[in-house]
Amino acid sequence: MNKKDASKKITGIILAAGNSIRFGKNRNKNFEKINNKPVLAYSLNMFANNNKIDNILVAAKESEIEEIKKIIEAENISKDIKIILGGKTRMESAYNCIKFADSDIVIIQDGARPLIKEEYIEKCIEEMENYKGVTIGVKAKDTIKVSDDSGIVKETTNRINTWQIQTPQCFDRKILLSVHEKYGSEGATDDCSLLEKENYKVKIIDGDYSNIKITTYDDLEIVKNYLK
Repeated sequence: MNKKDASKKITGIILAAGNSIRFGKNRNKNFEKINNKPVLAYSLNMFANNNKIDNILVAAKESEIEEIKKIIEAENISKDIKIILGGKTRMESAYNCIKFADSDIVIIQDGARPLIKEEYIEKCIEEMENYKGVTIGVKAKDTIKVSDDSGIVKETTNRINTWQIQTPQCFDRKILLSVHEKYGSEGATDDCSLLEKENYKVKIIDGDYSNIKITTYDDLEIVKNYLK
């Protein structure tokens, strides 16, 4: 692994404060076990073992901070990690972490996306030499249509240029903070969309279809099969 530019400080942000409503088990999906390891631990370890990432912030619900502390202790992670109180939405949680960070670059990961690979982190950070925002994604396999609120089709996208966006996503921290403060999280589903409002070019890097986010209980079984 190549050493990073020592002049650039990089903070890893892991989002784990969601409500997991669609998971359907009345429990944060980040705490479910895969091969006797909590889902959250996979992203924690990947960030902790990357020597380009200087420190880690984990967004958490207040009621779950102690459980996350136990996971960090159990994984024997020595890298500087702080737990930040999350918000009501994913975007609010990201904003709380970005505000707290004092780095040049932030790399944001969904805690419930345990099949993160080292190459995703490396490629995102590498492309920050050329862009202010970078994300992992995969080409859409299906035709995607855009509808109005009544379900009437307004347009059909060109599949070759349609992507399903994943994480990690990497950003110039000061720029990301400024667009969060300007636009808030209203109507935004990821941080890239805020940069797009200001016409920053966001680079998409090819990921792979295994890098799924656990949303339902069935997704947990899919991840287990991939890990086999």
